[in-house]
Amino acid sequence: MISNKPKPKKLSLDELVFGALSQLQVLNYNERSIRRYQSTWNRLITFAKKNGYKKQLCEKLILEFLEYHDVHPNLPTSAYKDWRRHAEFSLKILWNYARFGYFERCKIVLDKLNIPPAMQKNLYEYKKYCEEKRYLSPGTVRECFSQISLFLDFMGKRNIKTFYQIQPKDISDFICSLSRYSQRTISGIASYLRMYLKFLVYRGYLKNDLSQSVPSITVPYQAKIPSVWDRELIVKLLDAVDRSSPRGKRDYAILLLACRLGLRLGDIREISLDNIDWEAEMISITQGKTKAPLCLPLTNEVGNALIDYIKYARPQIKYRQVFLRLTQPFTPLSTNNHFYTIVKYWRGVAGIQFRSQQHKGLHSLRHSLATYLLEDNTPFSMIADILGHASMNTTMIYAKTSVETLRQVALTIKEVNHGN
Repeated sequence: MISNKPKPKKLSLDELVFGALSQLQVLNYNERSIRRYQSTWNRLITFAKKNGYKKQLCEKLILEFLEYHDVHPNLPTSAYKDWRRHAEFSLKILWNYARFGYFERCKIVLDKLNIPPAMQKNLYEYKKYCEEKRYLSPGTVRECFSQISLFLDFMGKRNIKTFYQIQPKDISDFICSLSRYSQRTISGIASYLRMYLKFLVYRGYLKNDLSQSVPSITVPYQAKIPSVWDRELIVKLLDAVDRSSPRGKRDYAILLLACRLGLRLGDIREISLDNIDWEAEMISITQGKTKAPLCLPLTNEVGNALIDYIKYARPQIKYRQVFLRLTQPFTPLSTNNHFYTIVKYWRGVAGIQFRSQQHKGLHSLRHSLATYLLEDNTPFSMIADILGHASMNTTMIYAKTSVETLRQVALTIKEVNHGN
């Protein structure tokens, strides 16, 4: 994710380090970590002064500093490797702070992609347009930015420097290069690309509307059957979580919100302390996907897990989001975090094996709850309310996952009389 925050003014190296150290304190890094960063940055300042560098940070300074410290005679090999890794990471953080004015984890590093400078500048412009004019959610903007970056990288590798050089065949070839992905994924990328190409015409970067050259990818409606866990596997997963550790306390609460309440992963990630009414025993949120309000009962099992995490494992800092990172900085979970590693880790601890290939992430736990409710003869309307579906048609998808439900509506095969 690249932020649209204004870039800071050019700071001297001393001012830059002072600001970066202040930012580490704001992000609740402990004193030992801050001292390690400060040690590396102070060495950089000393090196810059000795070698006649200007007061500001530059890439050449960083590279020469690392080259100068390519060996460290006063440290054993293992200790030096550890110092070197931390030094490189420290300088990367300082470099990002110099560029953006804050620390940020970037999933896609544009410097590593072959995007022509003019196109890269336009990409930032499009991102801002999506945020401020189309009002797309941060997650959608990030995904769109990611896919368009790869499209422009594909163009750059073809030595295409300007938008006017793009031909319909280039677009078709890009879509063909995505053949390793599912139809649904390719369809989504194609949709992002059409939006972007229309934007280029709207802003005058293109004369011809090349969005019509993007192949149409047909995805049959409700073609997929949601992945469902066997009930005993859910029990096995939850029993495997070590609830004596901070990680276990947090992850157990997250898993219960998916398994017992069926919350979407984005809503779990964003759930706030203000969304929990302990006296009324309710959780009330505004759903990220539909923007509709959703109120669910706070069961004893879920409530106790949340209390155990909040009271005994959650860092006591200013953020209102319930779930925070386990390591410094103790910030809310990134929107890139889809909780897959959480499910995968405890699935491994539990030794869970599936009978056939299926989705195994957090969202599949939501699918499983819907199927269990259906098998327990819960009305579709009630399941839709629990899952926060805007349309009953969405809930009907789960009828395909329940063998018993399908058996009840199976048609009797009439005897066929072939005649004589």
